[in-house]
Amino acid sequence: MLRRPRFDLPLAGALFLLIVIGLMTQYSASDLDRDKAIAQGVRLLLGVLLMALVSRVPPSNLRNWSPWLYLGSVILLVLVAILGEGRGSHRWLDLHFVRFQPSELLKLTMPMMVAWYLNQRPLPPGWASLGVVCVLIAIPAGLIAEQPDLGTALLIVASGLFAVFLSGLAWWRIGLIIGSVVAAAPVAWHFLHEYQRNRVRMLLDPESDPLGLGWHIIQSKIAVGSGGLWGKGWHQGTQSRLEFLPEHTTDFIFSVFAEEWGLIGVLLLLALYVFIIGRGLWIAASARDTYSRLLAGSITMVFFVYVMVNGGMITGMLPVVGVPLPLISYGGTSAVSLLAGFGVLMSIHAHRKRVAG
Repeated sequence: MLRRPRFDLPLAGALFLLIVIGLMTQYSASDLDRDKAIAQGVRLLLGVLLMALVSRVPPSNLRNWSPWLYLGSVILLVLVAILGEGRGSHRWLDLHFVRFQPSELLKLTMPMMVAWYLNQRPLPPGWASLGVVCVLIAIPAGLIAEQPDLGTALLIVASGLFAVFLSGLAWWRIGLIIGSVVAAAPVAWHFLHEYQRNRVRMLLDPESDPLGLGWHIIQSKIAVGSGGLWGKGWHQGTQSRLEFLPEHTTDFIFSVFAEEWGLIGVLLLLALYVFIIGRGLWIAASARDTYSRLLAGSITMVFFVYVMVNGGMITGMLPVVGVPLPLISYGGTSAVSLLAGFGVLMSIHAHRKRVAG
């Protein structure tokens, strides 16, 4: 049954501040496009309402629903493969009354499913349990990679593996798995699309094609560097306003923020992210059952990967993979799914004194 929500005030306050920063940055990056800012505000409001609703659901109910939510998400991915649409890929599902990206849902339902499965088995998991988990991860990850959307597919894999890591997996097993992945990398290279290979090549040498494939990384680094220590001021950045910086309201909005607010602003924003991540891990550590602990930890670590990958992408330290900056970049499905995940954390925190079994 639903219970009265009890928000974790430090976490809720940090998220509210992040949302305000996101809307201000979005308004500036869109060149004061009020309609776009309002549209993003409505999506974030929907996400906050969903967070409040999810926070009222006891973790025991979430645990019981996990297989069905996972199955529903996979079915939506199959529908995307058949009916999906998008620019250069099939990632979106248009139901006429709503258009969304089902792959974003897996960033929540995948760790829910893995936590549900591991919760019923001895920990740390053995090879048999790990094999089942790999199948559970591979099915949606494979469907997403075929869209193609390799960046999101890797995040889905990470969201499931975080639950495995937090289950107490022996370090020698972790090392063996990482070694196997590294050894398989040369083989995986041959299965990448050409544009995906080019992204890796541009990471290593973007100046080899400065007006073509390397344009994104070069302009992003210029924007970040030109912000200096204090930045140029809100809506005073030139890279986005003069259209040098591509995707400046989505993938590269961190570059816009860095140009406008400089190193000081970036450090403060990263400090806010660190606080949210730390609070999430504290909630995971204080959880009273295995399912809640694995799920809260996984959700928090996925949030961390979002920040790390987007930051690495805009500074040229990681390939451009289309990962948004959490609650800052323009987009609805990602923001709503992230806030729903924080609703799960709120629920786990509120029910931490009740042992769910």
